[in-house]
Order: sequence, then structure tokens, then C-alpha cells
Amino acid sequence: MSRSVVSMGGKFAVVVGAVLALGGCTSAEQKPAEEQQPTQQVTKTGCATVDLTEAEKASVEQAIAGRVHSQARAAGSVNVNVYWHVINNGTGIANGDIPQTQIDSSISVLNAAYKNTPFKFTLAGVDRTTNSTWYTCAGGGCETKMKNALRKGGAGDLNVYSNNMGRGLLGWATFPSSYASSPKMDGVVILYSSVPGGSAAPYNEGDTLTHEAGHWFGAYHTFQGGCVDPGDYVSDTAPESSAAYGCPSGRDTCSGGGLDPITNFMDYTDDSCMNTFSAGQADRMDALTIQYRGI
Repeated sequence: MSRSVVSMGGKFAVVVGAVLALGGCTSAEQKPAEEQQPTQQVTKTGCATVDLTEAEKASVEQAIAGRVHSQARAAGSVNVNVYWHVINNGTGIANGDIPQTQIDSSISVLNAAYKNTPFKFTLAGVDRTTNSTWYTCAGGGCETKMKNALRKGGAGDLNVYSNNMGRGLLGWATFPSSYASSPKMDGVVILYSSVPGGSAAPYNEGDTLTHEAGHWFGAYHTFQGGCVDPGDYVSDTAPESSAAYGCPSGRDTCSGGGLDPITNFMDYTDDSCMNTFSAGQADRMDALTIQYRGI
């Protein structure tokens, strides 16, 4: 999932948005329908997210002032079309050519994770591209070429690119406020083996996509800003000094704020540990989606 900050965008990465290095919470244990052999060592290092500048953050807060809480929409009332781009190095799962069953399972995981938010997801299309350069792309010029060639839909359509980006990354995403200036770059990139039944254990239950989609809707990491206000700009997620890994029950890194939100999808815990978005996160994502994505 998208979860450490580098100059591109960790477990995940957010490209003015989000990149992630393998490691995150796993939600529901699933036996893979088709066994995949790992193609790389997966170690969670954080989201490769290109964080917004302080000026950009201030602009976002000004833009959504008054929207959060006041205009929250009903759960499941906002449909998001998903266009999935399978980038492979040839035929077969070992080359990243994941089957339709794993894509369908990924959409099911998304819908389960976002069931208490306004958002639901519909798979609108799947395409497959064999390209050895895009298959290992981790940002830069190859990402621009890949997305310029493949992206579909508008601001409210989620484009997912699955490949084998390497560098220990799980994925990255773009923030909604970045769409207007770079519409073709909008979307999320995930490690192909992080899908349900993939080989990137313990990040193979589909929550890398859940995490990166959270960035795509505008949510920050729960450990954003550490123990210092405003943190992740959400009042009902306890402050957290740093990313959590594994599933460290009882972790409390900021005095007086409550236990760290280790089960939150926007932390860096294992997929099996992650199971929630807070009400405040749902409200914030809704406000940002209305403001910047028009859905």
C-alpha cells in the first residue's frame, strides 16, 4: 500500500499523491486461488508519496473549509468507476499478468473497506499491456509515458496500474488537488503481488489498493505530522509519532491522545491488521472528492 514519504510520492507512495514499500495491514485472510511465487523481497519501508507542500496543504484546507461534516453523504451513495491497467512482462502471474479473479477480488476488498464511507466501486474496464519498461516502472519518465498512453475517464474515475515496480515499494497515488494541473498522472500504482492471493505477504490481501485509494480521495497517513497538531487533519484518529508495522496492539506513541490507530487503513501495519476508516476520514475524503473530483 502507499505508506513513507520520498520525493516522489512508501509502504506506499503518494505522488503528489502516494508510493509504498511493502508492509501494511492485512484485513481478511484469504487462500490464493492461484499460487504466486515472490519475485522480490518485500519489506515495508513506507509510502513513496510525494507529500503536498505546506502552501498546497493550506490551499486545500481553505478550499474545503465548511464542507467537512456539513455535507457528508450517505454510505455507498457515490459510485467510482475503476479502470484497471495490468502491466506485465509476458503471460502468467509470474510476469505480473494477474488473472481477472484477482482483480474482481480487489474490487470486493475495496467495497468492504469503504462500506462506511460514501464510496462504492465498479470495475469499468481492464486492459493488459506487455511492456518491460513499464513493468518495472517506479516513477519518472516511464510513469508519464505509461499513464499518458493508458489513463481513461475523468477526475472521478480511479485508474489502477499494477506492475512490479521493485525497490521494496507497494504502491503510490496522487492527491485529488493535483488533478487539475496533471490530469493524465492521476491514479494509483500498486505492486501486482499485493492483490488478494498474491505473493507479497503480509501485504497480499488487497489493502495496498485500499490505502492508496485513500490517498487518491485525499486522506493523509495517520502518522502525518507526528504528535503535533494538526496531524492528519482528522480529529478522530489519535496522533501517532511514526508509522506502525506488523500489528502492535496497545502502541501509544503520543501522550494524552489515545492508543495509536494501528488498525486504520492509512497506517503501515499488515493487511490482516487493517480494518477501518474513521468517520472523520470518511467526511474529509467526501469533502475533498466533492471539491476536486466533482463526484
